[in-house]
Formats: sequence, C-alpha cells, structure tokens
Amino acid sequence: MPETSASRPASTILLLRDGANEVEVFMMVRHHQIEFNSGALVFPGGSVDAGDQEIVKRSDLYSGGEGLSESDRGFRIAAIRETFEESGILLARSKGSNTPIDAKRAGEIADAHRVALNEHKISFLSILSDNGLQLALDTLLPYAHWITPEGMPKRFDTWFFLAAAPPDQLGAHDGRESTDSIWVSPREAVEGGESGRFKLPFPTTRNLIRLAKQGSVNAALDHAKGMSVVTVMPVMTKTETGRQLRIPREAGYDGEVFEVGAVG
Repeated sequence: MPETSASRPASTILLLRDGANEVEVFMMVRHHQIEFNSGALVFPGGSVDAGDQEIVKRSDLYSGGEGLSESDRGFRIAAIRETFEESGILLARSKGSNTPIDAKRAGEIADAHRVALNEHKISFLSILSDNGLQLALDTLLPYAHWITPEGMPKRFDTWFFLAAAPPDQLGAHDGRESTDSIWVSPREAVEGGESGRFKLPFPTTRNLIRLAKQGSVNAALDHAKGMSVVTVMPVMTKTETGRQLRIPREAGYDGEVFEVGAVG
C-alpha cells in the first residue's frame, strides 16, 4: 500500500440562492491543467494557507467568530478567501455594519484586487484592511467534513459550508483555476454527473444529493443548523466489478457502501 501522505486543511462553500422552483448552488469547472480534480464540476474552495492564519490573529478583520477555535476560524476564512478568488463573491461587512456589503461594492473590490490576489501580488489581509472590511464568518454553516482516503498521493481535510449568496452577487469564474461557472440546481448537477455532462467528484455528488432534498435556501440553512456533522474518510475496496467506497451511515448520505466505477 502506498505511504499515506498527511492531509492538508481545506474549505469549500456551497453558495445558495432560490431559483424559480428549486434551490440553486454556484459551481465551477476546474481547469484541465489543475493537478487536483481537473475538469471537475466543484464548489469554490481550496487549501487553508499561511495568510489565512495571519487573518485569524487579526480579530478586527472578521466578525461572527465568537466561540470558534482558531482552527475553525481558519477554515472559514480560507473558504471566504478562496470563494472570492475563484468567483468574486465576497462574504464580508463594512466595519461597524451588520449587513453584508452590496453587489456594487463587492464588484468594485473584485475589479480592483482579484487579479492581483490570484497572482499573489497582494494579500487578502491587505484587501480587508485597506477597504475597512470584516469577513462574515457567521454566514457560514458547517455542512460536511470529508478527509481523503488513506493511501492517496494528495489528501485533504475539507470542511464544506453552506451560505446564502449575498443578493445580486452572481459570481464569475476566474479563467485560471476554473474555466466555467454556473448556478445549477443540485438535481440537475447530479443528473449531469450521471449522464456524463459533468464530471463530479464523489463527495460533491453525495452533498448535492443531500442538498437536493431541500426546496429553498432557508430550508437548507435550517437543516444545516440542526445537523450533527460526522467526519467522513471513505475506505476504498476493489471488487470483481469495480471499486466500492464505504462511508459512515450516520453521516447522512443515504447509505454506507457505494459503487464508484467499473474496472476498465
């Protein structure tokens, strides 16, 4: 068995809005040259980095972090930063305000700083400080916690969060890590994965199926508030017909053994 590598802390956000008849979630297609999950339809997110830890130490740069550990704050800060980098959507408030910044302000900040941030020419901390912003950590609700199976060469310890998309912040892919972006109902995304229209990672599929049971943003958020998040680290086994992944039944994904592909 290959030597197990350590798992890197990472975060992702399921940004939600109400569609005509179903809840919709913001998703992006990862660039084909990206090393991890290339070409896959995913939620915005990525690794917790050193800059996120610097923001953790600056309690003036976020609100709603009361009662959270430093680790928890780091996961949420990374989730908001990665979402801003990849989509331009910014979950933040002006200092002293209880309401999220509006779409116009978020767009101005994205236009001024997003490219430089993605090119590592400016830090997220500087953007927040220079614009008098506080990250709205309390807008994120824990939804799932997945750890890449042992034996995989690249492993992540990933928290999935739910958040209502700020009004009129529509999001747009960055053209670098992602090449397309859509607002899509969880049902349509899952059907696209089954038909081959979309390439969906296993954890993404399971979370979309769970989300599809909720008919509105408020219903999804209320469901998340009442959940007890169970950590999932799938165990993979090979069978005569393909591969199986086993996950804890109590994690709430309608089963514990899933077929994930035929032997080629």
